[in-house]
Amino acid sequence: MEVIIQEVLNLVKKKMEEQGGYDVDAYRQYVNETIEYFIEKGKISEEDNTEFIENRLMEIWPQVEKNISSGY
Repeated sequence: MEVIIQEVLNLVKKKMEEQGGYDVDAYRQYVNETIEYFIEKGKISEEDNTEFIENRLMEIWPQVEKNISSGY
């Protein structure tokens, strides 16, 4: 599960850079979009605990925010 979480996080960070959304609301939106994208592509299924994935990613928001200010 941690591998999938890391893959989602990497894509979320890329979206943040490309789209310029750097606050918690944008982060949450990118997390949700990326989870949906992974479901569509078959990387995760609807049976996987997507709520756990989302919650885990939201838990690490403070680290992501800190990295944003230091340039990743």
